[in-house]
Order: sequence, then structure tokens, then C-alpha cells
Amino acid sequence: MTETAVEIKAGSKSEQAYAAVKARIVEGTYTPGYRLVLAKIAEDLGFSVVPVREAIRRLEAEGLVKFERNVGATVSGIDPTEYLYTMQTLSIVEGAATALSAPLIGGADIARARAVNQEMRECLEHFDPVRFTQLNQDFHSVLFEHCPNPHILDLVHRGWNRLASLRSSTFRFVPGRAKESVEEHEALLQLIENNADADEIEKAARRHRSATLDAYLAQTKH
Repeated sequence: MTETAVEIKAGSKSEQAYAAVKARIVEGTYTPGYRLVLAKIAEDLGFSVVPVREAIRRLEAEGLVKFERNVGATVSGIDPTEYLYTMQTLSIVEGAATALSAPLIGGADIARARAVNQEMRECLEHFDPVRFTQLNQDFHSVLFEHCPNPHILDLVHRGWNRLASLRSSTFRFVPGRAKESVEEHEALLQLIENNADADEIEKAARRHRSATLDAYLAQTKH
């Protein structure tokens, strides 16, 4: 049973419809510009149109859906400016969190991060950008979750949540960046293992995040 299927079993029909449609938007099943036909979605879920309409209105309030004249409800596009600001902010706060976490990261954590990075490497063979993005978050979570400063950690979580709401998988647009990302992950792990200076670790983490942003911006220019 898929995670989406598990999610939609709980709550009211409106909540279930909301969870199901949002999951399809986030996972990329419903891509930007996709027309959301309420009757079809209701039929797929086995609901009436009423709870689906309520779910769509809620998603509109969150910015994931918009209503277009003579078209109806469609999936919102990704706002490149919002993405830029989110990635710039995340590069700063996640770099700091990783540096502060480094002295607290043990051998078991390194092994776990390497195992995730290996999954990412294997994912390159039959590339799935959504899966790769999830693994990427799992990897970085190991590196920043030990951050002793709760305020910085909160900002990191907010940044990742904002990326999720933007449905942003940069790797979907620049798949070539994925291989570089895996190699940079290993370099970060080696810095932490070798007890590198906090400043060096922070700069490496920031460069890693900035390189992904740069790849996306270069692609959008074309």
C-alpha cells in the first residue's frame, strides 16, 4: 500500500481529498498547469464533488492551486523568485547547522548518511527525481539534525518545508546535477570525519547548496 493510500484513509472526506490531491501535486503526478477536473478526481477517490471542491479551495489558499478564467482549477507553477530566495536562505542556515552539528556526528551517523548516499548513487541508473530528492533530504537531515541551536534548526526545517510546498525537485530540471551532488556529499562526509574546521565545513555545505541553485538558474535562462 502506498503512503498516499495510507494517508487518505484518515480524517473527513474533505481531509482525505486534500491529502490525496496535495500528494499528487507534490509528487509531480499533477504537474504545473495541470487542469484539476473535480468530477474526475471525485470519481477516482470514490467521493462526491463537494469534499473535493473544499480540498481544492484549501489548496488554492496554500498557493498550490489557482483558478483561471474559462479554464477552472489548475496546478500552480513554481515561482522562480520564491525558489531563489528559499535556496539562498537555506544555503546559509543549513551550512551553519551542518557546521554546528559536525562535532556531534558519530560513526553511526556517518555510516547512515553514506548508506543513503549510496542509494542516491544507485538511483542515478534509473533516475527518479522525486525519489532522489527525498533521499537527498534524508542525507542532509543526518548532517544537520544534531545542530544544538534550535532556532537555526527551525529555520532549516522551514526552508525544506517551503521547498516541498514549491514542489521543487531541481533534479527534475537539471538531472545532470544529481551525480555531482552525490560526489559533493561524500566530500562533506570526509570533512566531518577528518574533524575539519567548522568554517571549512560550513563553506563546503553552502557551496553544495549554492551549486544546485546555480544549476537551476542556468537552466531557466535557456
